[in-house]
Amino acid sequence: QVQLVESGGGLVQAGDSLRLSCAASGRTFSSYSMGWFRQAPGKEREFVARIVWSGGSTNYFDSLKGRFTISGGNAKNTVYLHMNSLTAEDTGIYYCTAYDLRTATRYWGQGTQVTVSS
Repeated sequence: QVQLVESGGGLVQAGDSLRLSCAASGRTFSSYSMGWFRQAPGKEREFVARIVWSGGSTNYFDSLKGRFTISGGNAKNTVYLHMNSLTAEDTGIYYCTAYDLRTATRYWGQGTQVTVSS
């Protein structure tokens, strides 16, 4: 069974940086993509970034390019989200996700809260 455990959220000031981590277990993830979604209060969950392990390509929500960077560990079971120049609009619950490219099955972590105080 796939398990995704996020860490690194917290309360920061506007302009600060934060790094989120997600540790995945239960499978071999070489045929997966892993990434992050977020959900702000009162809003729908939205895509943030992903990395495709096969080939290492990355994708970002357009408005986050340049401020957010996704990276992964060599074992392809850990993914990081580096967030810079945070603003109050970045506040929300950040969810780690693993997507099986062969079966189109998506798995979710429980989320980690990021609060940016202005």
